[in-house]
This record gives sequence, C-alpha cells and structure tokens, in this order.
Amino acid sequence: MTHLDGRPEGRPEGCRDDARRRHGRLRRTLLAGLVAAAVALPVSAAASPDVPAPIPVAFGEQDAPQARYAANRANLAEAARMAQHAGRTGRAGKLRAMEAGGTAQFLAFDGRGKGRAVEVFGELETADRIAVLVPGSDTSLDTYQRFRSGALALQQRLKAEHPRSAVVAWLGYETPATVSATVLTADRAAEGAAELAPFLRRLEQAGAPDARLSLLCHSYGSVVCARTGTGPKVGDIALFGSPGTGADSAAELPTGARVWAGRGAGDWISGVPHVRLGGIGFGTDPVSPAFGARPFKAGPGGHSDYLKPGTESLDSLARIVLGTDAPAAAEVPHA
Repeated sequence: MTHLDGRPEGRPEGCRDDARRRHGRLRRTLLAGLVAAAVALPVSAAASPDVPAPIPVAFGEQDAPQARYAANRANLAEAARMAQHAGRTGRAGKLRAMEAGGTAQFLAFDGRGKGRAVEVFGELETADRIAVLVPGSDTSLDTYQRFRSGALALQQRLKAEHPRSAVVAWLGYETPATVSATVLTADRAAEGAAELAPFLRRLEQAGAPDARLSLLCHSYGSVVCARTGTGPKVGDIALFGSPGTGADSAAELPTGARVWAGRGAGDWISGVPHVRLGGIGFGTDPVSPAFGARPFKAGPGGHSDYLKPGTESLDSLARIVLGTDAPAAAEVPHA
C-alpha cells in the first residue's frame, strides 16, 4: 500500500529523514575521529622549504657505494655551510649531526626543502640480511635524528646476532605532515612507492648474491609499502603502527613476501577509525585477523617506541629480518 504522493506505506518519511541524518552524522564522526587521531601528536619540527642547498650529486648505475658515500658527505657538508650562511642555524646544526663525524654512509642525499636521505648502517656489499626502514609522517631532515636512532638501534640488534647484516634508512619520499589532510589520503604513498620500487631493485644488486631483504614500514610508511611492488629477494614486509594500508587484506599487496603486522599496546594509532570513504582513510586494520597478516609481538610501547633498544618490538622486528621468525602475538590490541 502506498501514500497518495507515491511514498510506500509503513515507515514515516520523518523517520527515514532521521535515519539519513544519523547516517550522515556517523560518517562525519568517523572522519572527524580519523583527523583527530592523525593530529594527536604534536609536530616536532617545522618544514624548512626555503633553506638553500646544493643540487644532489648525480651517480651512474655502476658507481660503488663507497664512492657515493664520499660524494654525499661532501654534499651534506656544503648544505650545512649554505644553511649556516643563510642564517638557518637550526638546519645547519642538524645537517652537521647527520655527518656523524665524517663516517655517515649516504647512498642518496638532497638537502633542498624538507629533504631526502638514504643512509646505510653496516657493510652493504657483504650483507646477506638487509632491512629497509620506511618512515611515516613528519620525517624530514629536521627530524632525521629520531629516524636515524631507530635504524642504528636495529642495526646494533641485528649485528649482535648476525654480523653480515645492514640497515637502510630510506627517506626517499616527501612524507606528509601529521597535522594535514594529506596524511589521510594515499597520494604521498603512491609517490613514495614509485621511488621505493626501483630503489629495491637496485638494492638487490648491491648486497651479497644471497642477500635477503625485508621492508619494515612504520605508520604512514606502511601505506607506502602496501603500494610497492617487490621482487623475489624481498622475503618479508612488516607493518607497525599502521593506520591501515588501503587494502582489504594482505593478499592484495603487490608482493610475494610474507606480510607481518604488529602494534604496541600504548600506540595512539589504535584509535584511528579503520574506514575508507571517498579516498579518505585506509580501511582494514592490519593487525585484525580479517587482514590476514602474520602477527608479531610489539609489547606495551607507544607510536614512536617500536625501534627503541631493549623493546619487545625491536626484538620481534630483528627476528623477522634474520628469518628466525617473530613469535605470533597472543593478543593484539584493537581499536
């Protein structure tokens, strides 16, 4: 039975309007929660887009790592000098710290704007276990030391058990700001994946012939890794502190590697709604059984604690890299 105006008999029009309004409010609430979670932590340093710096050194495919290291150290020193001369003493000091007393090993360095850097810890040419760290939002030359400290802690943990290991800190894309709409979409991740995939192909040739690679992807970096096609030498991908990947399951990722996921019990990112609406958000929680990743124990730590010395999460990630396998988590924290 219908009304004279053609509406079906039954639920009043006002009730349906109320339901639509409630649904709209729910969508807005989910998106608001996503934004709120994204800005939960303060930005630790502002970007420095106007800092002068030299043009990056151009290399040929056959240039050895040692030659790249030396040329990039010189470029880094010049970038520090130019920043100091321009009155950007904060950036200059951070660049000098990156030189590490003349021992830093950069495969790539670009001091312009927010900057790019790819640093090696360990002996890349002889390593048969290589971990590539992919950072999340607000990682730049201005915040580089926190990224470097995690890479160094991982290398020390790996070396204690397996001397032929190396860690590559890959800041090869412009990360989004935590307080921005950009961090809610996959745009920067797609740009990062377009740089990471060819880098991995080159890296496969740089290590020992039997080298085994692992991708360790933190926070927004997990969105980058989820879009990166990998070759047969990449045996494992670990997602930690992830807001989601944009994929419904691990099986959808463009890789033949084993996919792991872990999250610390104190990580604020557990509060991010795992939704995807109109290109905003990243969908399925990687630590949920529905995603299908192998769980690993991440301990009680927070969002920035995964690579801190002595943590359960660092131990688990090291075991993944070494191929000794992290133990499955007995209990995974959910939102």
